[in-house]
Amino acid sequence: MTAAHSAAARPRAGRGNPALRAKHVRRRLRTAAFLSPWLIGSGVFFAYPLASTVYFSFMKYDGFTAPTWVGLRNWSYVLGDYPFFWPALGNTLWLIAVMVSLRVVFGLGIGLLVTRLRTGAGLFRTLFYLPYLAPPVAATMSFVFLLNPGTGPANTVLAALGMPEPGWFNDPSWSKPSLTILALWCVGDLMVIFMAALLDVPKEQYEAAELDGAGPWQRFRYVTLPNISPIVLFAVVTGIIATMQYYTEPIVAAKVASGVIGGSGQQFEPGYPDRSTLTVPQIVYNLGFQRFDTGAACVVALVLFALAMVFTAFLMRRRSGFLSAED
Repeated sequence: MTAAHSAAARPRAGRGNPALRAKHVRRRLRTAAFLSPWLIGSGVFFAYPLASTVYFSFMKYDGFTAPTWVGLRNWSYVLGDYPFFWPALGNTLWLIAVMVSLRVVFGLGIGLLVTRLRTGAGLFRTLFYLPYLAPPVAATMSFVFLLNPGTGPANTVLAALGMPEPGWFNDPSWSKPSLTILALWCVGDLMVIFMAALLDVPKEQYEAAELDGAGPWQRFRYVTLPNISPIVLFAVVTGIIATMQYYTEPIVAAKVASGVIGGSGQQFEPGYPDRSTLTVPQIVYNLGFQRFDTGAACVVALVLFALAMVFTAFLMRRRSGFLSAED
């Protein structure tokens, strides 16, 4: 018998061997047992909610009565008739493009600064990280009062210096930049991540680049950046996902700036001023829990999910994963 015939006969013999089949079954069951926490968690907290969201996006459902099929009516309403969707989507995309980019650059810059300090590095790390620990509601309210165009100290200082006094959270053209400044103030999380990555860059590469005559910018571009590129990608992807869920800071800033801090019977215009702070998560809440239009809320949630997947897939494809091609 040739080797080819022997190799072909072995699988058939294995399939006919009850003991071997039982061994394979036990191995598969053992593997499934180890995977079961992930399988159960993914099914309960991801697959089932996603399937339910898709299902309810084609239904008229208020959370109380039985859902009824309406086809694409929810989609046409959200994309064509709901007046808050496109402003909210535009604001969210603006925050992704500007706020996420500036947070990554600012966090990396502070990380570079702190890692190069000879003395007082621990003090500066603490000072830059502390704002990140502030509760989002308290931090946002403090920023609104600090940037109040009438009584805030920020405009008082600008007026004393003879500089223009922006309207900040009360001006549609300045509200998103004000939220960006707040996000930059709370950049301590990215600072810590980048510091850990920067301290892990081999010193031998810096020494070799310096011997070759590379300046500070060349050393950063050809030594630092390639080594920390997976961390930069991680910061960008997580920043985009977090901005897609950006809810607390803009709604608190809008309410405080408009004077509607709390209390029953007060009317509040979403996205004050002039819908400039309206984000997609706000309209999901508005549709689903204030207007009880679950079908339309599911449509917005699916659009948000699709955008997050597109951004993440594009970034991962551009970088071919978290490792560079040389790795």
